[in-house]
Amino acid sequence: MIHPSQIQIKDYTYTLPEERIAKYPLAQRDESKLLVYKNSSIVEDVYLNLANHLPENALLVFNNTKVVHARIFFETATGAKVEVFCLEPAEGNTEMAQVMSSTQSVHWKCMVGRASKWKEKLLTKTVDNFTLTAELIDRIPDAFIVEFTWQPANLTFAEILDKAGVMPIPPYLKRDADEIDLARYQTVFAKYEGSVAAPTSGLHFTQRVLDSLKQKNILSAEVTLHVGAGTFKPVKSETMQDHEMHAELIDVTTETLQTLINNTDGNIIAVGTTSLRTIESLYWMGVKALHNPMCVLHELEIKQWDAYDSLQSETPSTKLALNALLNWIQRNNHSRIICKTQIIIAPPYKLKVATALATNFHQPNSTLLLLVAAVIGNKWKEVYNYAMQHNFRFLSYGDGSLLFAE
Repeated sequence: MIHPSQIQIKDYTYTLPEERIAKYPLAQRDESKLLVYKNSSIVEDVYLNLANHLPENALLVFNNTKVVHARIFFETATGAKVEVFCLEPAEGNTEMAQVMSSTQSVHWKCMVGRASKWKEKLLTKTVDNFTLTAELIDRIPDAFIVEFTWQPANLTFAEILDKAGVMPIPPYLKRDADEIDLARYQTVFAKYEGSVAAPTSGLHFTQRVLDSLKQKNILSAEVTLHVGAGTFKPVKSETMQDHEMHAELIDVTTETLQTLINNTDGNIIAVGTTSLRTIESLYWMGVKALHNPMCVLHELEIKQWDAYDSLQSETPSTKLALNALLNWIQRNNHSRIICKTQIIIAPPYKLKVATALATNFHQPNSTLLLLVAAVIGNKWKEVYNYAMQHNFRFLSYGDGSLLFAE
C-alpha cells in the first residue's frame, strides 16, 4: 500500500472550466444542489432536503468559525496601493479569541501585496474617526510580521478589522468583494472570529434546514478551526512528500468531545473538510494521550505524517482514544482542548471518527481533493464527472455533496 507521501498530485486532477466556478452565491443558500454518494450510487437533490438523506440520530459536526475582514488596503505617500492580508497571529499558539480582543497593538503574520512599494516605515489608514498604522517588523518565509497599532487604543482588533478590512473572498473568484459577500461568505452559525476563509460547506445551511434536522432527531455539535489562507495553497511538488501542510489550531470543548464519544457507534457527519480534519485530529491526539497520559500540550500536536508513521502501530477504538483525550483535558483542569494540527488526510487514510462528509467541490491538484479521495476512494472521479455533466457549480459558492465513506 502506497504511503501518502508518495502520491503524485497529477493523479488527482480534472478539467475545471472557468465558467463552472460559481462567482456569486445563489439567491437562497439552501437551494444549492446536493449530490449524495452512498453505497456506490449517486442521487441528486437540494440542500433544503438534506435531512431526507441522513439516518435518524445522526450527529452533524459544524465548524463555528467566523470570517474576519482580513484584507486591509493602505496607500503609500506616493499614492501606491499596498494590500496587507492578515493570516494569523505572529505567536502561532495564541488563542484567537484573546488576540481578537487585544487593544492598542498586535503582531500578525501577513502576506503583503506590492510589498516593493512599501518604502516608508509606517503606513496609515484612517476610517470612521480612528487611525490604523502598520509597520513591517520582520520578513519570514512566504510572509511578513506586521505590527498594527491604532487610536483610539481601547478599540479591539476585531473592531479594527471589521471597520478597516475587506472580506477575503477566495482569489479564484477573480473579483472584488461585494456587498453580498458580507453576509453570504459567512455561515449562519458563525460565532468565533478568526478565519480568513469560510468553511464553505456550511454556507448552504439555513435556519429551515437546521429546523428540519432537529425534527428528524439529528443531533449537532460544534468545533472551531479558524481556516487559514493555506487552505488555498496549491500543491506545486510532483509528490506529496515535498508539500508542507499548513498547521491550524483546533478548539474543542469537553462537551463536544463527550458528544462525539456518545455517538461513536452511530453516524457522525463532518460538515466541511475543516470539521473533518478537526475530529480526526482529536482521535490521534487521543492516541498520544493514551500512550503517554502525562504528556504536555505541545506533545499532543499532530504532525503531517503522524497518522501514517509514528502512530500507525497504535489504532485503538475511537471511543477509547477520545476518552483518553477527555481524561487528559480533565486531568489538566481544562474545559477545552486548543492544540495545533497539521494532519493530512489522503489515501489510504481510513476515517476514525466520521462516517460521512458534507463538502463542496474542490480545486484540481489540491489537498482537499486528496481528502475526498480518502473518504470515497477512486469513486471521487465518478462523483466529479457526474457533477460536471449535471451542471453542478464548483468551489466556494458552488453546490455541495454528501459523501458516505466507503
